Amino acid sequence: MGSNKLAWTWRVKEECLEEYVQMHLNPWPEILEEHSKAGITNYSIFQNGNQFFYCFECKDTEAAFAYIAQSDACNRWNAITSEMVEGSFDFNEENPMVPLREVFYLE
Repeated sequence: MGSNKLAWTWRVKEECLEEYVQMHLNPWPEILEEHSKAGITNYSIFQNGNQFFYCFECKDTEAAFAYIAQSDACNRWNAITSEMVEGSFDFNEENPMVPLREVFYLE
């Protein structure tokens, strides 16, 4: 069975845009490592103004989010970036983001 794909979108506050982009252009190595350990692969983030589109693959998103929620590095990163986005960002919440519906896929 293949991976599940998950995509969602967030808006970043205008005053935080530059810092948010810089953080993601130069992510902490431990953040990359933790996401890999969580089982997340092919993770991309695209920017359109202050709207960001996120997409990744993961065999078990529930387990991945549980892993990230208890990760010290991820919680430190999210404490910073969560202040920058409009809306909820808490991986301990039931729905930390609203998944987008996939309407087309070409393999």
